[in-house]
This record gives sequence, C-alpha cells and structure tokens, in this order.
Amino acid sequence: DEAASLPISVGGALMPDAHQGYGLPIGGVLATKNAVIPYAVGVDIACRMRISILDIPYEEFEKDRRKFGAALLDETRFGVGVTFEPGKRTHKVMEDPLWRKPGVVKENFKRAASQLGTSGHGNHFVEFGKLTMENDVDEPTLKIKAGIYTALLSHSGSRGLGLHVANHFSELAQQLHPELPENLKRLAWLELDSQEGKDYWEAMELCGKYAEANHELIHESVIGALGCGVLGFVENHHNFAWKEMYDGEELIVHRKGATPAGKGKLGVVPGSMGSPGFIVRGKGNAESFNSCSHGAGRVMSRAAAFRTLKHADMKKILKEQGISLIGGTLDESPEVYKDINKVIDGQRDLVDVLAKFEPKLVRMAAEGNQWGNKKKKKKPENKGDGDVCM
Repeated sequence: DEAASLPISVGGALMPDAHQGYGLPIGGVLATKNAVIPYAVGVDIACRMRISILDIPYEEFEKDRRKFGAALLDETRFGVGVTFEPGKRTHKVMEDPLWRKPGVVKENFKRAASQLGTSGHGNHFVEFGKLTMENDVDEPTLKIKAGIYTALLSHSGSRGLGLHVANHFSELAQQLHPELPENLKRLAWLELDSQEGKDYWEAMELCGKYAEANHELIHESVIGALGCGVLGFVENHHNFAWKEMYDGEELIVHRKGATPAGKGKLGVVPGSMGSPGFIVRGKGNAESFNSCSHGAGRVMSRAAAFRTLKHADMKKILKEQGISLIGGTLDESPEVYKDINKVIDGQRDLVDVLAKFEPKLVRMAAEGNQWGNKKKKKKPENKGDGDVCM
C-alpha cells in the first residue's frame, strides 16, 4: 500500500510467497512511470535461478551420490566474501567497459572479479535433484521428452557488487527526496532521465550480466567435473527492474522476489532445501504485471528460527525425504517456509507447471556463512539488510 501510494506508482501486486522486507515486500511487484526505486529492486540485485537437465540417468545419481557431492565441494564456494583462488574463475563479463567508469561499479571491480562463480549465504544454494517432466516440452532452451531426469539447480545473485550498488544508489535516492516521511524513505526513487537514474540503471544491468555469468560458471564447472552433457536449461532473474509495455505505455516493473511470467516465458520457482521446486511457463496475466512468485516465501524470521528450531528436527525432515545436506543453516530449515504446493496452487492463474524438481543433494553456506574457502576463514563483510539473499 505504501509503495503504491508514491506519486510515481501506477500499480502493484503481491505474489503468494510475499513476506516483509525493506521498502517493497519480498514477493512484491511495483510498476512506476519513468522512475526506478533501488530498494524495490533489492540489495541482491539480479538474484537468479538456473536449472540444467543432465544426460545422466537418475538411477546413476542415486548409485553414487558421493561423486556428485565431491563435484559440489570442489567446484562451488559459499558464504559472505568467499572467493576462488586468483584466476580460477574468469568470464568475459569482466571486460564490459562500464567497469572503467568512475563510481561504485569501478570501485567494486576487484571484489567482483574475485567472487566470480561463487554463491552467497542465506537461502542461496547449488543442488542436485530428481526432475519429473509430465509432458514433452519444446521450448528454445528446453526440448525434452516426458520422463525422469537428473538436474542441477542453483540460486545466487550479484554478490558483493550488487549489495554495494544497491546501498550506494539507495542512499543517493534518499538524499534527493528529503520530503519523504520515515515510512517511505526506503522507497526513494531516481528519475530515469536524470544522471543518477541512468547511472543506476547501467549498474543494475551490469549486475544482471554478472549474476548470469556466475550461474554459467557454476554450472559449467560442476557439470564439467562430472563429464556429462546438458539436455536443456531454464534461467531467470528476480530482484530486478524491467521496461515493459502495458496498455501502450512503457512502465518500469520492479520484481523484488518475484519472477517474470510473461505469456510463454519459462521460469524456475524453488521451494526449500526440503521441498520441491517447479519449472513453470507464464500465462501473461496483466493483473500481476506478468509476474509470479520466486519461491515458497518465509513464515518465520531468521532470528525466530535460531531461537525456536532444533538442528535434530531439521535433520529428521531431510532424512525422511532422502535429502543429503552439505552446510546449511537452521534459519533455512524447511519449517521456516510456506508450503510450496499451496503457493503454486495460489498462482494457477499466473503460470502453468511443466516439471517438478525434488532436491536430493543440497549445498548451502554453513553457519557463520563461512562454508567455502577451506584454507582460511575470511572476515565477514557487511551483510546489508534482511533482503540480501531473497
């Protein structure tokens, strides 16, 4: 309601996974005219999903999980500030000329280069699982027959780069709008035809390319270690803003913890470490500004989870479902999330379900956010606000 009350706002929508966040709620969609709100994008800019369907029979995965676990341990890194060894991960995204432009992006070039191919803390993960395709699918990146497959699913974003870009431009936006009352300060905006707005949009787009490169490197490295092939893939951003046309007018659509679901567009909606995720196809429902949920959505805060839940209960839930966990924290226990099946049922008017993914071998940051670099622990960076990994 507060976001929709802004003079730049045209309309908004809440997805069925919505829960409280800074500025715009997580699971919130907001359309504006000629303005972008950094905190309506979020601090983990271009947080992203990618699923790759492998040519390894699922039975082979179940026969030798250790091999797949070793690939995750060797080829992924998790936690605040973690990196690979210098030169271990490289990508052409680091050649973008925007890195040389003075400002927050240039200041974070070395950080971004060192964190290529790594994953964050919180709910970020890389996992293997069982993918069930109910029907044949014929899409540009996914041409596959009905059946059961082994799949690799990842969730991560733009790492420290996105956090620093978000904080820098949010502070700038608040300085430009001192008239906003306290409850709206996090929703301060930048006009797109202003220099500040243009600079943010450029930086946001680069964060998107960087997040895409991270997933590309994660999948290439893990799949390369296994020596297998890929039958198809699906990927999508959340925590981003897009220029889209509605009733003949260009609007800026912010999706903070929401997935693009334009007509025919494929996306991935995960559950939790202990519940299924889904490959979906958008129906293009304009009431949601062509959006759907980005996951199951939390029902318990991180602080409440650490205060009230028990590790033994989390382990029991995972064991009963045949799920192996590397790392993982109590605040990511399946108990802290909504029932993903109810969330999916609540958006049947937004998407069609094409496939169901059941996690079986999950890697996440360990408690302390320092599962990753094995030789020494790094001093944690500023974690930002509670939306970092949403």
